[in-house]
Amino acid sequence: MFKDLDPILHSQLRLAVMSLLISVKEAEFTFIKEKTNATAGNLSVQIQKLKEAGYIDVVKQFRDNYPQTTCRITRQGIRAFDDYVQNLQSYLGKQG
Repeated sequence: MFKDLDPILHSQLRLAVMSLLISVKEAEFTFIKEKTNATAGNLSVQIQKLKEAGYIDVVKQFRDNYPQTTCRITRQGIRAFDDYVQNLQSYLGKQG
């Protein structure tokens, strides 16, 4: 039986952000923007949705008088990502 896919992660950009953070644990906004090729506005909205879901923590600070936003994946985010991947594999017929 197919399990529901997490609607938060079932967005291309949010899934891309989570995939990046799974591998690096934390990243600056500019790095994520560059890697995902997203606009700053769209990325900000999607990061906010991930934050509201509890999947990432967002730290805003200043470095050398410039704003710096760092995103860090949470334990809940790691679990959600792992569940999403397992559920997606069931659709592909690859039980893992």
